[in-house]
Amino acid sequence: QVQLVESGGGLVQAGGSLRLSCAASGRTFSRYAMGWFRQAPGKEREFVASNGGSTSGYRTYYTDSVKGRFTISRDNTKNTVYLQMNSLKPEDTAVYYCASGSFPRWDPISYDYWGQGTQVTVSS
Repeated sequence: QVQLVESGGGLVQAGGSLRLSCAASGRTFSRYAMGWFRQAPGKEREFVASNGGSTSGYRTYYTDSVKGRFTISRDNTKNTVYLQMNSLKPEDTAVYYCASGSFPRWDPISYDYWGQGTQVTVSS
Protein backbone atom coordinates (compact mmCIF):
# COMPACT_ATOMS: atom_id res chain seq x y z
CA GLN A 1 0.00 0.00 0.00
CA VAL A 2 1.16 3.52 -0.75
CA GLN A 3 2.37 5.37 2.31
CA LEU A 4 3.14 9.04 2.75
CA VAL A 5 5.07 10.07 5.83
CA GLU A 6 5.19 13.73 6.73
CA SER A 7 7.58 15.63 8.93
CA GLY A 8 8.67 19.17 9.66
CA GLY A 9 5.66 20.67 11.38
CA GLY A 10 5.93 22.63 14.57
CA LEU A 11 5.45 25.93 16.32
CA VAL A 12 6.82 29.10 14.80
CA GLN A 13 6.33 32.81 15.29
CA ALA A 14 4.70 34.96 12.66
CA GLY A 15 7.21 35.82 9.97
CA GLY A 16 9.16 32.64 10.50
CA SER A 17 9.73 29.67 8.24
CA LEU A 18 9.20 25.93 8.20
CA ARG A 19 9.90 23.23 5.66
CA LEU A 20 7.57 20.28 5.48
CA SER A 21 8.67 16.99 3.97
CA CYS A 22 6.65 14.06 2.72
CA ALA A 23 8.38 10.80 1.91
CA ALA A 24 6.48 8.44 -0.36
CA SER A 25 6.73 4.69 -0.80
CA GLY A 26 4.84 2.03 -2.72
CA ARG A 27 4.31 4.07 -5.88
CA THR A 28 6.36 5.20 -8.85
CA PHE A 29 6.77 8.62 -7.35
CA SER A 30 7.89 10.61 -10.39
CA ARG A 31 4.77 9.72 -12.39
CA TYR A 32 2.25 11.18 -9.98
CA ALA A 33 1.10 14.59 -8.96
CA MET A 34 1.78 15.65 -5.40
CA GLY A 35 -0.20 18.14 -3.42
CA TRP A 36 -0.28 19.87 -0.07
CA PHE A 37 -3.54 20.61 1.71
CA ARG A 38 -4.34 22.03 5.09
CA GLN A 39 -7.24 21.88 7.48
CA ALA A 40 -7.92 24.07 10.47
CA PRO A 41 -10.40 23.07 13.19
CA GLY A 42 -13.96 23.56 12.03
CA LYS A 43 -12.92 24.24 8.45
CA GLU A 44 -12.87 22.20 5.28
CA ARG A 45 -9.70 20.86 3.81
CA GLU A 46 -8.04 23.56 1.73
CA PHE A 47 -5.73 23.30 -1.24
CA VAL A 48 -2.31 24.85 -0.69
CA ALA A 49 0.06 23.82 -3.47
CA SER A 50 0.70 21.08 -6.00
CA ASN A 51 2.92 20.00 -8.83
CA GLY A 52 2.49 17.51 -11.61
CA GLY A 53 4.21 14.22 -12.16
CA SER A 54 6.09 13.23 -15.26
CA THR A 55 2.98 11.86 -16.97
CA SER A 56 0.78 14.89 -16.33
CA GLY A 57 3.21 17.57 -17.36
CA TYR A 58 1.37 20.10 -15.23
CA ARG A 59 3.13 23.04 -13.72
CA THR A 60 3.23 24.08 -10.10
CA TYR A 61 0.12 25.65 -8.60
CA TYR A 62 -0.54 27.63 -5.45
CA THR A 63 -3.56 29.00 -3.75
CA ASP A 64 -3.60 32.78 -3.78
CA SER A 65 -3.07 33.15 -0.06
CA VAL A 66 0.36 31.49 -0.16
CA LYS A 67 1.75 32.74 -3.46
CA GLY A 68 5.14 34.31 -2.99
CA ARG A 69 5.53 32.74 0.45
CA PHE A 70 5.34 28.97 -0.08
CA THR A 71 7.27 26.82 -2.52
CA ILE A 72 6.49 23.23 -3.43
CA SER A 73 9.26 21.06 -4.80
CA ARG A 74 10.14 17.42 -5.16
CA ASP A 75 13.18 15.22 -5.31
CA ASN A 76 12.33 12.18 -7.39
CA THR A 77 15.52 10.40 -6.41
CA LYS A 78 14.40 10.52 -2.78
CA ASN A 79 10.67 10.09 -3.43
CA THR A 80 10.08 13.18 -1.36
CA VAL A 81 8.00 16.30 -1.81
CA TYR A 82 8.65 19.48 0.16
CA LEU A 83 6.74 22.55 1.13
CA GLN A 84 8.94 25.47 2.04
CA MET A 85 6.87 27.98 4.00
CA ASN A 86 8.22 31.47 4.54
CA SER A 87 6.70 34.60 6.05
CA LEU A 88 4.24 32.52 7.99
CA LYS A 89 1.07 34.08 9.29
CA PRO A 90 -1.25 33.02 12.11
CA GLU A 91 -3.89 32.16 9.52
CA ASP A 92 -1.53 29.50 8.17
CA THR A 93 -2.10 27.50 11.34
CA ALA A 94 -3.54 24.13 10.39
CA VAL A 95 -2.82 20.46 10.01
CA TYR A 96 -0.95 20.05 6.74
CA TYR A 97 -1.41 16.96 4.63
CA CYS A 98 0.52 15.72 1.64
CA ALA A 99 -1.25 13.73 -1.02
CA SER A 100 -0.56 11.76 -4.17
CA GLY A 101 -2.85 11.56 -7.17
CA SER A 102 -3.33 11.62 -10.89
CA PHE A 103 -3.59 15.38 -11.39
CA PRO A 104 -2.27 18.41 -9.52
CA ARG A 105 -5.74 19.82 -8.96
CA TRP A 106 -7.12 21.95 -6.20
CA ASP A 107 -9.85 19.42 -5.50
CA PRO A 108 -8.86 16.83 -2.88
CA ILE A 109 -10.91 14.21 -4.72
CA SER A 110 -8.12 14.11 -7.30
CA TYR A 111 -5.81 12.51 -4.74
CA ASP A 112 -6.09 8.91 -3.68
CA TYR A 113 -3.39 8.65 -1.03
CA TRP A 114 -2.81 10.90 1.93
CA GLY A 115 -0.29 11.39 4.64
CA GLN A 116 -1.12 11.41 8.32
CA GLY A 117 -0.85 15.17 8.64
CA THR A 118 1.54 17.39 10.53
CA GLN A 119 0.57 20.31 12.74
CA VAL A 120 1.78 23.79 11.89
CA THR A 121 1.10 26.46 14.47
CA VAL A 122 2.00 30.09 13.86
CA SER A 123 1.86 32.39 16.84
CA SER A 124 1.06 36.07 16.52
